[in-house]
Amino acid sequence: MTPFDPARYLPDDLLARIRERAVVHDRENTFPHDDLDELRAAGYLGILVPAERGGGGLSLAEASVLQQRLAGAAPATALAVNMHLVWTGVAKVLSDRGIDDLAFVQKGAAAGEVFAFGISEAGNDLVLFGSDTAAEPDGAGGYTFTGTKIFTSLSPVWHHLGVHGLDTSSPDAPQMVFAFLDRSDAVITRDDWDTLGMRGTQSRTTELRGAHAPAHRVVRRLPPGPQPDPLVFGIFAVFEILLASVYTGIARRALDLAVAAATSRRSKKSGTTYANDPDIRWRVADMALAYDALPAQLASLAHDVDALVDHGGRWFSLLAGVKHRAVVMAKAVVDDAVLVGGGAAYFTQNELSRLYRDVLAGMFHPSDAESAHSTAAATWLGPVTG
Repeated sequence: MTPFDPARYLPDDLLARIRERAVVHDRENTFPHDDLDELRAAGYLGILVPAERGGGGLSLAEASVLQQRLAGAAPATALAVNMHLVWTGVAKVLSDRGIDDLAFVQKGAAAGEVFAFGISEAGNDLVLFGSDTAAEPDGAGGYTFTGTKIFTSLSPVWHHLGVHGLDTSSPDAPQMVFAFLDRSDAVITRDDWDTLGMRGTQSRTTELRGAHAPAHRVVRRLPPGPQPDPLVFGIFAVFEILLASVYTGIARRALDLAVAAATSRRSKKSGTTYANDPDIRWRVADMALAYDALPAQLASLAHDVDALVDHGGRWFSLLAGVKHRAVVMAKAVVDDAVLVGGGAAYFTQNELSRLYRDVLAGMFHPSDAESAHSTAAATWLGPVTG
């Protein structure tokens, strides 16, 4: 078996072009169309699709490594592509378990089609387990969806949008409905993405005004609330691991930039580089110690998803935990990298300035700090009683 080579999909020259363009997309608040075109040409959209369906046949653990590498060049591009990879990853989780419900996702991704993630809703902290979007049955197995989704990454380019909504009218209601929509006049994308960081994701608000999913694009009907269904597990597992991968990649880039600054900046007082300053050495070492833990954790958890390891009730705590730790670690590493970089890092043209803004987005993705702690407490202590 040929060893996995990240440079096959993300060679250094491609990463250099993506990094160079990231500056422009951040400044101009534009979507990285050229990045997507080059990644599509390299087969990146199909990395998690089985080879027999025209994809790369990579494991989730290998995709995690690639997303770390891509995030080191352009966090916003990596985060945007992440949302497509979530659906292809879910399709892999299901097919690995003998469930072929998302074969159309795999075939579409291998052909270069883009799948976006339309789950987030303002004020809906139930996330996968509830929805403010109305899902109305059409009488033929399909549904129309009416509601508003936020943070819809890939808004300018997606072909298919995976959404959920709540069916309150069927005899077995309420039921959560998961389905895929195509672009239509009933799907309205607001041009409202003007944010502090991650600007290239163009994660705009999406209004669903009776958007229709035919029966063959309705993939699940489930009671609201936590579910053991493989689709729910797949979404949660792939989403958390790949998100954590993006922020771990940001941390690695910040660490590399801090090392470069420490070894090039010279102190007037000591006459040598800051790499010889004991305080700087401690700070960089602290960054490295924090960073080093995450790639191994991601590799282990992703391998367990790939290998169908059964962690039982601990799965959700493990997955929420790795995402939480990655974001907290990345934020701390970038903070220290800015200090090592000195005053130059405060200028917008400095890459560390952009990383400082981009890394802040991590706190807004599920699972947030409160949810991660609640999940861990429930796992170890059980539910609140009395």
